[in-house]
Amino acid sequence: MRNTFLSVLLGLALIPHALADNVKIEHPWVRATAPGQKVAGGYMNLTADADMVLVGGASPASGEFQLHLMRMENGVMEMRQLKEIPLPRGKTVSLEPGGLHVMLIGLKDQIKPGRKVPITLWVKGSDGQERKLAVAAEVRR
Repeated sequence: MRNTFLSVLLGLALIPHALADNVKIEHPWVRATAPGQKVAGGYMNLTADADMVLVGGASPASGEFQLHLMRMENGVMEMRQLKEIPLPRGKTVSLEPGGLHVMLIGLKDQIKPGRKVPITLWVKGSDGQERKLAVAAEVRR
């Protein structure tokens, strides 16, 4: 009887964690930079298990972190900052060159291939709560 009671208590304690919204982060990478370059793009695939929104982030590698969209329209490249990027439930949102991406601005040092850049993403869950997700992005050319 005591073991059953403890099992039930343990199960109840774990329910909030099981019900929390999650985001799967795949293939995170940051483009390598030239000496003196002050910006770098960051890319990855994000899949949320509930409707969520990417609302920002930070990295110790840069002074500023921004969400961006780049696209070609009528032969003209447009790049603009976004306030948020929707993460619809079950749909993979690709942050990639030439599309949605993150920008690390005011780089503190050159970003060199073979290293990892720590990034923290800020997402807002379906419950309205903001969560921080740690990412180690591989540096590529």
